[in-house]
Amino acid sequence: MKVVTAGGPPGPEGGRPATVPAPPPSGGGRAAGRRPGRVLGTRPWVAALFLLPALVLLGALVVYPIAFSVYRSLFDASGDGFVGLGNYGELFTDDRIRTALRNNVIWVVVAPTVATALGLVFAVLTERVRWGTAFKLVVFMPMAISMLASGIIFRLVYEQDPARGVANAVWVGVHDTFAEPAPFPGARPRPGGELRASGGGAYTSRTTLGAASGTGAHDPADLPLVAVQPDQVAHARPAVAAKPVPGKVTGTAWLDFTRGGGGRPGVIDRGEKALAGLTVQAVRDGRTVASTTTAADGTYALDAAQVEGARLRLPAADFAAAYNGAEWLGPTLVTPAIIASWVWMWAGFAMVLIAAGLAGMDRELLEAARVDGANEWQVFRRITVPLLAPVLSVVLVTLMINVLKIFDLVYVIAPGSSLPDANVLALQLYQTSFGTDVDQGLGSAIAVFLLLLVVPVMWVNLRRLRRERRR
Repeated sequence: MKVVTAGGPPGPEGGRPATVPAPPPSGGGRAAGRRPGRVLGTRPWVAALFLLPALVLLGALVVYPIAFSVYRSLFDASGDGFVGLGNYGELFTDDRIRTALRNNVIWVVVAPTVATALGLVFAVLTERVRWGTAFKLVVFMPMAISMLASGIIFRLVYEQDPARGVANAVWVGVHDTFAEPAPFPGARPRPGGELRASGGGAYTSRTTLGAASGTGAHDPADLPLVAVQPDQVAHARPAVAAKPVPGKVTGTAWLDFTRGGGGRPGVIDRGEKALAGLTVQAVRDGRTVASTTTAADGTYALDAAQVEGARLRLPAADFAAAYNGAEWLGPTLVTPAIIASWVWMWAGFAMVLIAAGLAGMDRELLEAARVDGANEWQVFRRITVPLLAPVLSVVLVTLMINVLKIFDLVYVIAPGSSLPDANVLALQLYQTSFGTDVDQGLGSAIAVFLLLLVVPVMWVNLRRLRRERRR
């Protein structure tokens, strides 16, 4: 047996150092003869055999579709005529595709940033509340809902009718708290009467108010209206004809309509309802010189000295339509509304990943910063966020890849009238390839272009993963 000399103390005889038997080689002789670099001595063809099914699936489901899409994008809609890069040139000239591209830019910039920021805030705050786990569960729960179901939910949330749409129900409630509703929305004077439309929804008398008669009183200036909704006068008092009063201009505003017919236009008939709360103004040279409001019986009175030579006007505020909230799914707000629904789903995903990063953070650094006098905002901005930068980049890149493929939320939430304004590249790809005007050459070009947009984001993510592995 081989022996090696140990560099220890002298032997018992005081001469040469003691010798220690060499350890036997690990494993058998066959193991010792294995070539370095092989994992557990496995032959390369065995590893290739195990990888073959995955490689076949990868080639059939990924490599072949990409190669065929690139090939198909070089041909026209029929697939017979070679057009070269013509389909790619159309990407930047077609108005629908340019709108989709612009919306994709908005999605990539806004949606992942907002979702990551909310996830960061939720993750930090849930560490400080007693029911943090329950809160995380509630925020993460939308991830369990499919995109289709979420689209249907938010299509109802954004309904224009406040009686059905939650968003407008809240919005109208807040608005009506601070703004007085119009007393008789949609009402108008009788055609051919004394009042005529004067622009902006207001109505003004055709003639001016003259001087008083010999008795010092003016003739009543009545204001008959029609098109008042029955529920608005259901509890109104019967209209009363105004009497001339010296020094005053008087009149009555009423619903000039007799149930069952038989009434006389411009005359207060029995049973006709008074219009209370109506604003009546006297206008001279475009300036309001006097204003009053009709009483419960529909009568009003203005100072004759102030209104002589003026015209009576019923302002637009008397007839403005009821406020029904914002048009969330209109051309202007449809994209922000859909982004909000996406953030509702994915903020929980961001929160969970960031919370995992927070759990592995060195708390001594945070405590040291607090001991040095830093407040909570400074600790968050200068310590927590820099330490979470790798996690935040993972979340941000993952969400950016996700929004580049957004399709179903836009397709389900946006109504047909607003769908062109909410268009994105994935939806345009579907409509071009399988819609009414089928052009799979252009659709393939859109698919390749979308792949080229995803590749840089994936490359950044792979570089980050390699850098983390080296650490």
